[in-house]
Amino acid sequence: MDPNSIMMIVIIIAILILLGIFFTFVPVMLWISALAAGVHVSIFTLIGMRLRRVIPNRVINPLIKAHKAGIGVTTNQLESHYLAGGNVDRVVNALIAAERANIELSFERCAAIDLAGRNVLEAVQMSVNPKVIETPYIAGVAMNGIEVKAKARITVRANIDRLVGGAGEETIIARVGEGIVSTIGSSDNHKKVLENPDLISQTVLSKGLDSGTAFEILSIDIMDVDIGKNIGAILQTDQAEADKNIAQAKAEERRAMAVAQEQEMKARVEEMRAKVVEAESEVPLAMAEALKQGNLGVMDYVNYQNINADTEMRDSIGKMSKGNKDDRK
Repeated sequence: MDPNSIMMIVIIIAILILLGIFFTFVPVMLWISALAAGVHVSIFTLIGMRLRRVIPNRVINPLIKAHKAGIGVTTNQLESHYLAGGNVDRVVNALIAAERANIELSFERCAAIDLAGRNVLEAVQMSVNPKVIETPYIAGVAMNGIEVKAKARITVRANIDRLVGGAGEETIIARVGEGIVSTIGSSDNHKKVLENPDLISQTVLSKGLDSGTAFEILSIDIMDVDIGKNIGAILQTDQAEADKNIAQAKAEERRAMAVAQEQEMKARVEEMRAKVVEAESEVPLAMAEALKQGNLGVMDYVNYQNINADTEMRDSIGKMSKGNKDDRK
């Protein structure tokens, strides 16, 4: 092979490599698709997107879709939203859906809702087709102590103006649950709730529970009402049990105090007996000393002995009489 043929092959290979790099870096097919759809985008704009690390088809395809739907958005708006971390395709779809549903929605607000983390397309669809939220069974206690359980179905519609900064579904469910508990609790009798379950929905709906939320409550319907426990009777039983325990504790405290007082009295009696025994043991000594000193005569001592003998005899007779009575019984 001569040198000229080799040079020609090298040049052809180099041209193919350059063309491959060019068509890889410059989305020519995307540019042609945009021109065919009537969207005028320069090839240098696409190259600039590559340099700015923007995937061109993520911007151009939604731009073509918006142009076909008659939505006036620019390449700079879509590219800016993409660079901010938004979902360009979802924003364009939401704008198209809002346009078809005659809902006033600007690109700036739509982009702000998307950047706030809300699904703007779902919100627009919910504005057209309201969403139904079912609550779990919510229990309340009527004034007569009977527990009533109610389950509600909430029909809501997205409020586009309050999507940014508005509370979500959890707040709606919590507020409706609070309203149900309040309505049941203000009823004199649980039978009124069972007879008129729509009273709950009317009372709850009149409280403006959608204030500050991203939704507008259209209706609140009570799906099911059920009777629970007799909370009043349970509370009375628990109170009676608590009162009984308190009374038993106080009785035990009084018994312990009585036992302590009895023990104290026994101790005092024993102490007094000890003192009496001690005093009696000193009597003979005192009498001996009195005889020795001449303060007590012999006859006085004899009379003292007689008195003691009479006392002991009477005690013996009393004990015998008491024993005979016990035997007769």
